[in-house]
Amino acid sequence: MREISHKLAFAHDGKAARYSDVFDPNNGGVQARVALGDKALLDQAVEAAKKAQPAWAAVNPQRRARVMFNFKALVEKNMDELAHLLSSEHGKVIADAKGDIQRGLEVIEFCCGIPHVLKGEYTQGAGPGIDVYSFRQPLGIGAGITPFNFPGMIPLWMSGVAIATGNAFILKPSERDPSVPVRLAELFLEAGLPEGILQVVQGDKEMVDAILDHPDIKAVSFVGSSDIAHYVYKRGVDAGKRVQAMGGAKNHGIVMPDADLDQVVNDLSGAAFGSAGERCMALPVVVPVGEKTAIALREKLIPAIEALRVGVSTDAEAHYGPVVTAAHKQKIENWIQTGVDEGAELVIDGRGFKLQGHEEGFFVGPTLFDHVTTDMEAYKEEIFGPVLQMVRAESFEEAVSLPSKHQYGNGVALFTRNGHAAREFAARVDVGMVGINVPIPVPVAYHTFGGWKRSAFGDTNQHGMEGVKFWTKVKTITQRWPDGGGTGDSAFVIPTMG
Repeated sequence: MREISHKLAFAHDGKAARYSDVFDPNNGGVQARVALGDKALLDQAVEAAKKAQPAWAAVNPQRRARVMFNFKALVEKNMDELAHLLSSEHGKVIADAKGDIQRGLEVIEFCCGIPHVLKGEYTQGAGPGIDVYSFRQPLGIGAGITPFNFPGMIPLWMSGVAIATGNAFILKPSERDPSVPVRLAELFLEAGLPEGILQVVQGDKEMVDAILDHPDIKAVSFVGSSDIAHYVYKRGVDAGKRVQAMGGAKNHGIVMPDADLDQVVNDLSGAAFGSAGERCMALPVVVPVGEKTAIALREKLIPAIEALRVGVSTDAEAHYGPVVTAAHKQKIENWIQTGVDEGAELVIDGRGFKLQGHEEGFFVGPTLFDHVTTDMEAYKEEIFGPVLQMVRAESFEEAVSLPSKHQYGNGVALFTRNGHAAREFAARVDVGMVGINVPIPVPVAYHTFGGWKRSAFGDTNQHGMEGVKFWTKVKTITQRWPDGGGTGDSAFVIPTMG
């Protein structure tokens, strides 16, 4: 059986006290096992990072950018290999797997411009003969703890900015689909990144806790469920670290009476069911405004959902593939039953879906609920599967209040032709990322990604300039150069007091 280990800057015998199974979601079988590291392994990785990081920080930004350019080219060259590797462990179809990697690569493109974004500030004559300037310096060693649902994109979001700004970076990917991060680290080395600057340590909670407690790791970025995000944030902050911890979501799509319903249905088919709903920017709640809108939307949604093709991850015609594990499949189906028990109308039931020839695969059919209400636990919590819930609203005011009052505040979308309604909605809704006729409002790489409320802990977002700020610290210098012509008996006056 194939074994997946770490990617380290030092010799490692590959033996581990503990292993975790890596499944093929298409057939339910175990295809590999991954070695789970411990605190001792992390200590060695940190020591290697400490040795390598000062020299990397001293490399001028242009040369660091060249590594990013080389890495981008290598990822593009190896895109098919990476996508098939990702798909084989996660289950998302090849097109989605390529999109996963491409979205991460867009952050690398941003990092290619790191010489520009690292430029500091300078004030000449801040006081008599006094100049003030500031610049950003790397923190030293950072770490990323990434989830199963985007094993390419999210490691690249974190590692790219951290490395480009001069840090060493230790990545702990999900043990469910651990191979792509290792391959990306190999490509970084091939691109010219020095040994020790990017290392991959495999593990579970034991490794997470070791990262959060390690005194030489100065910052930690995390993406996962909200409960774990809160745990990571609190434990990391208590250990004196910078922490950004992104949590769960329950994104809403508000459909106004004037919306183009054919476009809405087309968008919902991808946003609610793409990647089997296993993404924090999925759109699992649709809110039609007014009874006529709800009736018309439902009428169009049912045949569109019934036409979705569920297939193996290599099926080019499939809209989505299996979910990641049998346990996650069971969790999704349990939530469907909870919705039924709470009184929601189950319009399309995706439970018990079997794919011919792949009966043991982790497949869940597309599911649609109507007449979902805000007091239902199935509405309050994140399902993270191919389940769309319809919550009917009587007015625009009620529709705005639904995502605003929800415990999560990651993303939201409004479908309308009315510019005034769009402007009002964007200004008033209590959610971090807003789409206007855009069902999945993930910002481009040179902007920044981050939700509100229980969707994010910490005050700095992912990638863009927010990412640069997170992985660096500002140093400000106030200087003067006396000309030697004075008597030496005058007192120095702080510039703001002069």
